Amino acid sequence: MYTFFTILIVIASILLILIVLVQNSKGGGLASGFSSSNNIMGVRKTTDFLEKTTWILATAVILLSILAVGVKSGDTLVNESQIKEQVLEQQEAMQNAAATPDFSEQAEGEETAE
Repeated sequence: MYTFFTILIVIASILLILIVLVQNSKGGGLASGFSSSNNIMGVRKTTDFLEKTTWILATAVILLSILAVGVKSGDTLVNESQIKEQVLEQQEAMQNAAATPDFSEQAEGEETAE
């Protein structure tokens, strides 16, 4: 699911970059090259469409980023709990091993010395 959100964020970001480049700025921007859309919808409608699209895409990137973090955090919590369980099991095994000393090696050594 995290990968899906990441792909959507990349697509929305690329579209946002393209829309921002097309918009009119003080210097004219790249919108002057798209005169056909200005002829069809009119200059004002084209500007309104580009502005609304910019806001929608920016909002989509923000929301998708928040959702991606939420999904990733949920995965991390599951992995973290599994790691904690493994660590606790290893600690218990080491404590049990330390609590019961192995005298078999000493007993074998004493038998050979006698």
